[in-house]
Amino acid sequence: MRRQSKSEKEVLIDTISAEVSELENRLGWRGLSDEVLAALRQVPRDQFVAKENRYRAWENHPLSIGYQQTISQPFIVAIMTQLLHPEKNHRVLEVGTGCGYQAAVLSCLVEQVYSVEVIPALTQESELRLKNLGYNNISLRCGDGYSGWPERAPFDGIIVTAGTEMVPAPLISQLKVGGRMVIPVGPTHESQMLKVLTKVDEHSVDIEDIIPVVFVPFVRSTD
Repeated sequence: MRRQSKSEKEVLIDTISAEVSELENRLGWRGLSDEVLAALRQVPRDQFVAKENRYRAWENHPLSIGYQQTISQPFIVAIMTQLLHPEKNHRVLEVGTGCGYQAAVLSCLVEQVYSVEVIPALTQESELRLKNLGYNNISLRCGDGYSGWPERAPFDGIIVTAGTEMVPAPLISQLKVGGRMVIPVGPTHESQMLKVLTKVDEHSVDIEDIIPVVFVPFVRSTD
């Protein structure tokens, strides 16, 4: 009997899993959780990229989504998602909606995702895309992500998908005690360090350096 070849999606999942295994000592994991792997399989990444790039949707690379923004490398999406320690009853804030892919992955794992995007056109496109794909536990708003979404705080987790030179203080204040924030910090036009902040109490956080990453710069609203 002829053996059926793996789909592009399954090849990508295998690639991500292998890369995570290589970083086992640094990450402290044996691998991605079954829940995170299931979310990566469930979300159709090809629906979150431009039509001309869909043939590359299942490659382990970031891709342009216009407006000088990118859809993140799937490996990074997987790592950041697992670092957040998502649970079914969690309410999570994402800063930097982009095309909506990271929000969609999170929506498979938590109760509610709130996502802020500073670029109006991306907000509109992502809102329509997520609605058409049936993601009904994601709320979007257009605004300055530095300020978070105070009306919906506190959050069990916060994920920032753009490089920033410092951690925005409003985001720390909107994180629940015991909550986690995953954020790339460093020079905005160079590489950053992916960090996890755990809120110990209202006055202190623990900070852990994970791996070097490269993200597009954090964009502030000019309004």
